[in-house]
Amino acid sequence: MAARRTPQTRQRDPERTRSRILRAATAEFAAKGYAGARVGEIADRAGVNKQLISYYFGGKEGLYRTIAQTWLDEQREAEPVHREMDLPSLAVDFIARNETMRENTRLLAWEGLTGGEDPGGPARTAVLQGALTELKRRQAEGEIPQELDVGHLLLVCMAAAAAPVTMPHVARSIFGPETDTTSEEFLDRFSEQFAMIVRRMTTKG
Repeated sequence: MAARRTPQTRQRDPERTRSRILRAATAEFAAKGYAGARVGEIADRAGVNKQLISYYFGGKEGLYRTIAQTWLDEQREAEPVHREMDLPSLAVDFIARNETMRENTRLLAWEGLTGGEDPGGPARTAVLQGALTELKRRQAEGEIPQELDVGHLLLVCMAAAAAPVTMPHVARSIFGPETDTTSEEFLDRFSEQFAMIVRRMTTKG
C-alpha cells in the first residue's frame, strides 16, 4: 500500500507542488477573477500551506503572471502547427473543448469585465500581437481579403470562439433550455458553423 502523501511530503517535491498550485490557481481565478480570488482558497484547493505560494511565486500577482506566461509559452509552442492550418481550421482550434481552455477563456472574460489590475496583460498582448502578425502574413499571401482589417477580424473571431464559455445562458435562450455548450455534440456543431462563417468572411466574391 502506497504511503499517504502529507503536506510536508508535497512541500519537498517542488515541481509537483508548483503544478498543484498552478492548477488550483487557474481554477480559482477562472471562477472568481483576479480581484475575487484569495490566496488562502487557492492554497486550500492545492492542499498546501499558503506560504508556499509566496515562496514559489512571490504572491498572488506573481502566480497570475505565471499562469499568463504559461499560456504564452503554449501558444508559441503551437505556432508551427497553426501556421500550417487554413484560417477556418485555425479559428476552430481556439474553441474551448477542454477544461483548461475553458478556464483560460473565463480568465480573459473576467479581466475584461472587472477592469482594474491586469497582471496578465503583458503576456496576453504578446500572444495577440503575434496572432496579428500571423494574420497580416496570411493577408499578404492572399488568404484574407485586403479590405478586411485583420485586427477587427481577430477580435470578432476571438469573441465568437469564446461564446460557448462566456454566453451559455444566451445559447440556452437561442437553442433551448437543455442546451449544454460544453457537450461534444454542441461544440462539434458550433465548430462546423464557425468554420463556415470564417470561410465566408475571408473568401472573395
